[in-house]
Amino acid sequence: MKYYAFEIVIEKEAEDEGYSAYSPTLPGCFSNGKTIEEAKRNIRQAVEQHLASLLTHGQPIPQNERLVHVEELTVGIPE
Repeated sequence: MKYYAFEIVIEKEAEDEGYSAYSPTLPGCFSNGKTIEEAKRNIRQAVEQHLASLLTHGQPIPQNERLVHVEELTVGIPE
């Protein structure tokens, strides 16, 4: 089994309660979920299906040479 790593971005939906998720490395591969955890599960499934389609059609699997990790950081500032 060969493993691939993909950046994913999860953003709060502007007009509803859910979250959207996509991978910048895989244009057109996106998903969503009501929670961040659900969005993560759904984007994993979307990526797996996207890769299966690429392989079926004999296309290469793109890889970003520089993975970036992004997290939210909360800091407190005295008033």
